[in-house]
Amino acid sequence: MAGRRRASGSGAVVALCLLLVSLVACGGRPQTDAATDAVQRVLDRRAEAIVEHDASAFVRTGAQSGFDDLRAVPFAEWSYRVTGLRRAGDTATAEAELRYRVEGNDRAPVTAARSLELSLDAGGDWYVESERPAKKAAEQLWDQGRVDVVRGERSIVLGVGQSAERLRTFADLADRAVPAVTQTWGTQWPRRVVVLVPESLEGMAGLLGSPASSYRGIAAVTTGETGAPADAPADRIILNPVAYGVLGESGKQVVLTHETTHVATRAHTSAATPLWLSEGYADWVGYLGSGRTPSEAAPELWRAVTEGRIPAGLPTDQDFGFTGDSAGLAQAYESGWMACRMIADRWGEVRLGEFYRAVGAHEKRPGAVEDAMEKVLGTTVEEFTWQWREYLRTQFG
Repeated sequence: MAGRRRASGSGAVVALCLLLVSLVACGGRPQTDAATDAVQRVLDRRAEAIVEHDASAFVRTGAQSGFDDLRAVPFAEWSYRVTGLRRAGDTATAEAELRYRVEGNDRAPVTAARSLELSLDAGGDWYVESERPAKKAAEQLWDQGRVDVVRGERSIVLGVGQSAERLRTFADLADRAVPAVTQTWGTQWPRRVVVLVPESLEGMAGLLGSPASSYRGIAAVTTGETGAPADAPADRIILNPVAYGVLGESGKQVVLTHETTHVATRAHTSAATPLWLSEGYADWVGYLGSGRTPSEAAPELWRAVTEGRIPAGLPTDQDFGFTGDSAGLAQAYESGWMACRMIADRWGEVRLGEFYRAVGAHEKRPGAVEDAMEKVLGTTVEEFTWQWREYLRTQFG
């Protein structure tokens, strides 16, 4: 303003615009905004090419690398939203939020943070050189190699480095898991599952954004939000090809049914739900119809009870931590399973489901189990714990 007052006529305005041209086009928007808009348009075209499986359109937006790795996946939606742009001359790094849905399986999109390197081509258009997970973000399966897809009746299995025959086996197991879970939990869930099979334990860890040591010996995990509404990001069952691969046919089915139970119960699992209940219920559904006796399905707990080391109480959430104590972790899972098994035996399977829902209906942990036990089971935590310890003596005696 001082400069404009000292000068006269339109020359002052021109001078001021020239002074600011590196930041703002005179009468227009900052150049960084214009670049962001241009990058967004390129990513919009790129997203459309991915959904349409159009390799030619994809190449017009950037390097071919990466397209073949994901082209087999049936996407119903794929979109980017640029959240940040750092430009250095003719190159730029864009931070973006990726949202995608797998056709016929996801009711709501999965979100992922991505980082893209771009450059200006000879025509002055932005061109994507590469794309990768953003810093500290988990990988997507296609970041690890070409994804092969097998569709089941109630499932879709996406794998990297896996044979079609092996992926078909996993789809068959998932197809059997879905109706088994529906029979006990009910129909108020999607009744379809998406299973991811990476090539290695390290690949599994990459999908979860955690060290591989956290999942060594863990056959599978399920991702998803607890207490998730209908529009929450979709669940994914992620298999550990090493630990899952060494299981027998029955063990594979138990594990996949367990994980499918987590998908079904997710909307009724909240911060109030203790792990002994969520994991115990999933195990209870998983073992139904397996023919396994308590001593066969819970060997660590059976050993402790027969040696006179009956647990004083139900396992805490900390007991389910991946600390390297495999025996202790196994006993925590087995203890939760036996607690849910006791509820089903003494109060009935329907009441077990009602108890699970009643606990999850609370927003916070304090008082949730106590309130649900009183209203649904007509007992107290102290009485329930005593009954559970007696139940262990009876079942393992």
